Amino acid sequence: MNPTSKTFCRTYQFAFHAALPLLPYREPKIFNSIDSLASLLNQLHVHSVLLVTDPVLKSSGITAPLEALLKDNNIHCAVYDKTCSNPTVKNVEEARKLYLEEKCECLIAFGGGSSMDCAKAAGARIAYPKKSLNQLKGLLRVLRKIPTLIAIPTTAGTGSEVTITAVITDKKTKHKYTMNDFTLIPSYAVLDPKVTCTLPPSLTATTGMDALTHVVEAYIGRSTSRETRALSLESVKLIFENIETAYNDGKNLKARENMLHAAYMAGIAFSKSYVGYIHAVAHSLGGQYNIPHGLANSVLMPIVLEEYGQTAYRKLHELGIAAGVATEKDSHKNGAEKFIRAIRELNQRMNIPETLAGIKKEDIPKMAQYAAKEANPLYPVPKLMNAKELEKFYYRVAEWR
Repeated sequence: MNPTSKTFCRTYQFAFHAALPLLPYREPKIFNSIDSLASLLNQLHVHSVLLVTDPVLKSSGITAPLEALLKDNNIHCAVYDKTCSNPTVKNVEEARKLYLEEKCECLIAFGGGSSMDCAKAAGARIAYPKKSLNQLKGLLRVLRKIPTLIAIPTTAGTGSEVTITAVITDKKTKHKYTMNDFTLIPSYAVLDPKVTCTLPPSLTATTGMDALTHVVEAYIGRSTSRETRALSLESVKLIFENIETAYNDGKNLKARENMLHAAYMAGIAFSKSYVGYIHAVAHSLGGQYNIPHGLANSVLMPIVLEEYGQTAYRKLHELGIAAGVATEKDSHKNGAEKFIRAIRELNQRMNIPETLAGIKKEDIPKMAQYAAKEANPLYPVPKLMNAKELEKFYYRVAEWR
């Protein structure tokens, strides 16, 4: 990246960092069980809700207890269950239409980040009926209040239950873009470990590594605060202590609970301190090939961290100490290398591959452009890179490399 572009990016990032204390960030009110929702909705005088979920959760019966609870309390529940793994503009518009047809008064997102992103974006379109999603993408475009949103995560990874972000894919352009606004933070979040117990080991692994990516990128960036650094260190400790237990023993409620809280803290940290090139590249891969976001992050993370080199050694060393894989006696370089190696070994033990299938050489320049546009100038990464420099990551993770 040329000096002029670097100066612009760092100035932009400094301005946002300086403004952080003034921004209207809030956290959702937390409940620990879906059983709490009936009394909450009655208090809110809500008589009709739209449940946004995905076909797997609906067909497997995981949403059934919540639907029964609502029915028993005379609360009408319309269900939108077509959300795909990378929610699309079509998903959002279908959910919005059903919300209006059923005269709903509240959105309940039940699932992983995809269901929450779909519900957030549907809420934005309900608030802005005359604007397209394309007009609402980017930073601070959704200023109107959206309908009351309750988030029930079934994965411990995205942190979407506490973030300002929704990620949507435009299938026509194969572009995955973000919407970022404080109105998109859910009003309530239900961190119930019981609803995560049926998550398959592979998804437990990749969504957990997604949470780790949030922690790492928030911590090593240049827009941290005392709060986000503390949250990141506590989160990385919980992830390293619990992710393999959750992976190997899905019914272990304590491990599931700890992972939910780790993902929640990671969500707060990256909402305030932002992410980096791992996410930007992963989003472009998801938009182009529908590669699951957590999987892309898992594979990319050690490669991108190595590329940052000495610009991230000290902070990666500190994360390594919190994770229990490095010590204070290590040099920053050795501590960082131990932490990156521990991430690779964690991926291997949970059968996460080192490469991603389906990447085409001819698509790489376009994806790199999308990644650069997402990341620059907003993401306060340790080392700035332009689109051409980002292309190396696609080559590194391609199955044919």
